[in-house]
Amino acid sequence: MNIRKRLRQKPDLHTSALNDILFILLLFFLIVSTLANPNVVKVNNPKGKSDTKAKQNIVISIDKENKIYLGQAVIPENNLDSVIKVEVDKVKAFIDTPSVVINADTISYTGGFFKVMGAAKKAGAKIVANVKD
Repeated sequence: MNIRKRLRQKPDLHTSALNDILFILLLFFLIVSTLANPNVVKVNNPKGKSDTKAKQNIVISIDKENKIYLGQAVIPENNLDSVIKVEVDKVKAFIDTPSVVINADTISYTGGFFKVMGAAKKAGAKIVANVKD
């Protein structure tokens, strides 16, 4: 009698291909789920016929010492409203709604910035703000 144990082969399961298939299925379902969204509302986007960038008609700068400049000339704070009103009226002869571009230094006080904004709004101009270092 042969009592020795027979060498049995244990069943092996190769799963290396399974990982690849699962990864491909995961990518497929992610892509399909983003494409098949039933809650999408189609909207027509407006298209501009001309350059919509704001034209810099009047440029007012505020430096770090809180001095207010119109171009290269210094504007005293007590004449700020009248000077901006005169400049806006000059530009209104050519453009319906002139824009006032405010270039302010980051160190300058916000009070001067808001004074210029208020004066430009009173004069009937559009305001574009730009804060620089």
